[in-house]
This record gives sequence, structure tokens and C-alpha cells, in this order.
Amino acid sequence: MPSLPVPGPRGALPAPILLNAAMIIAAAGALALALRAPLALTVLGLIAFGVLHNVLELRYVAGRFAAVLTGRFLILLVILISGIVACRLIAGYQPAIAKYAEVGLGYLVLGVGCWYGLRGRRLVVALLVLAVAAVGSFGWPSYHFVMLTHLHNLVPLVFLWEWARRIPGPARGWFRASQVLWVLVVPALILAGAVDPLIVADPGVVAGFVGDGTRVIAASAPPDASVTIGLRLLVIFAFLQTMHYVVWVGFLPRFAPEAAAAFDARVPWLRGWRTWAVGAAGGVFLAALFLSDYFAGKALYGALASYHAYLEFPVLLALLMTPVPQTRTNLS
Repeated sequence: MPSLPVPGPRGALPAPILLNAAMIIAAAGALALALRAPLALTVLGLIAFGVLHNVLELRYVAGRFAAVLTGRFLILLVILISGIVACRLIAGYQPAIAKYAEVGLGYLVLGVGCWYGLRGRRLVVALLVLAVAAVGSFGWPSYHFVMLTHLHNLVPLVFLWEWARRIPGPARGWFRASQVLWVLVVPALILAGAVDPLIVADPGVVAGFVGDGTRVIAASAPPDASVTIGLRLLVIFAFLQTMHYVVWVGFLPRFAPEAAAAFDARVPWLRGWRTWAVGAAGGVFLAALFLSDYFAGKALYGALASYHAYLEFPVLLALLMTPVPQTRTNLS
């Protein structure tokens, strides 16, 4: 894995205390909205930022990990993930076939990532773990997809943890601790029922799109979950989804410009503002579909979003399994 280049003027870092304060303030705002209007936040957030964050995340991953996502490895991943997209597109017609095919293809993506990224004992252990997990996923596919939904929203922690290598000294630890706070600690407290009296289940302004919200809640909760657990999981999803957008639309485009520059060099016809324009145009198109038929729009979005969601996994394997040298830059 190549080391991080030192960011130029556009990527100059403010004092760590300001970065931490900004993220904590954003998390506090997202939590307040998630508690008081979880359905509205989930639905309107997806309409406003869903497509744009997909495009910007793909730009970051393709630029930052250009040395990993290349050649036959990248081609194979694109083929497998395209198969997942096809599964999601036919899910309305052949739900059982599509569901199990997606589970299988998902594990193939992970297996390919292990095969290309690991060697020796690590590879054997990883493949054995995947085999055991696959047995559970095929046996309880509903739980598989719920876990996948929530795990996707935890991914920013790994990327922010890796990004923080550029912060020198103890400040790096404080930054990482603040990310662990909102990614893991806050959701754990919500799931434990610490904020139950503050949760409002009324769909509010999105009732015209999603009715009473039962179908939205079902996407983030196991089928046998109680109403209380379902609401807690919805709040967690709304909160982490919003922070997901903060990271990919706000934080990393501003403070990791070297990834965008690497992507621009790799895909010059999408350089600079064109990436944002593609995200905005796609967002407008899907927003119109969301507003006319929310669940049809959600199905199409879910299919197309497979590329950014599943491409994360082999990259995460590379991050977690490959030693990376320290790189530092001065704080302004």
C-alpha cells in the first residue's frame, strides 16, 4: 500500500481541536435529528445526498487506492459487483433467486479480496472465516442483509482512522477517539435503550412517500425484531447514514484532496467539478423517481449503490492487512 502524499494548500489541516469539534458538532446535530425525526432523516437524506455520496466515495476509493484497484483484480471485482447489481434489479421478479445469488456473489467479492491481498496463514484463516460466515448468511439471509446495511455505515471509521495518520503526535489519538465515539459508542447506547424516551416514530413530512414507515424500518431491522428494537435500529441507521454523508460529501473531499487528484489523473474526463456535476445530475434524476415512487427509486438506487458498497470490502482488507508507513504533515 503506498504512503499518503502530503496534502497541498487545499488539504491543509486546521488544528486538531477544530477538526474534532466540527465532527462532534455534526454528530450531535445528526443525533438530534435522528431521535426526533428518524424516518424523515432517512428518507430525505437519501434523496438529497445518496447519489452524490456514491460518486464522491467512488472517486476517493479509486484515487486513494489506485495501486490496489487495478488490472485483473479491478476487472474481476467489477464483473462480480455487476452481477450483484443485476440481482438487485431482478429482485422484484425473482426474490429468492436474487437474494441467494447476491449473498454468494458478495462472498466471492470478499474471497477475491482475500486471494489478492493475503498470503500464507492469513489467507487460509480468512477463507475459513468467510466459509463459516457464508453458512450463516445462506441459512439466515434476512439477518445477512440487515447486518450488511448497518456495517456499511460503520465503514467511515476505517477510512477516517487511516486518514488520521497525517495528524502528528497525541492529537491523532484524540481525533481517532472522537470518531470511535460517534461510530460505535453512540449507536451502542441507542441500541441499549439509553435514549428511548426521546425517539419520535411519527413519519411526519415523509408520510406521503413511505406511509407509516413500516417498510423503511424493515430495511434496517431483523424480521422478528420488536417494535422497540426496530425503532432503535432505525434511529441508529438514520444517525450513521447522516454522518456517512458528512464524511463523504464534506470531510474527505476537503481534507483529502490528493485522492481526488489521483482520480483526476486516472479518469481525466471526470476531473474536478465534473464529478460533482455527475453526482448532482444523478441525484436530480433519482430524486424525481423517489418523489413519484419512493420504493421504486430506492430499489434502483440500491442496485446502483452496489458498486460503492461492495468495492469497499477489498479496500478495507488491504487497509487492515497491509502495513502502511507513517506520514505526517504540519497543522495550521
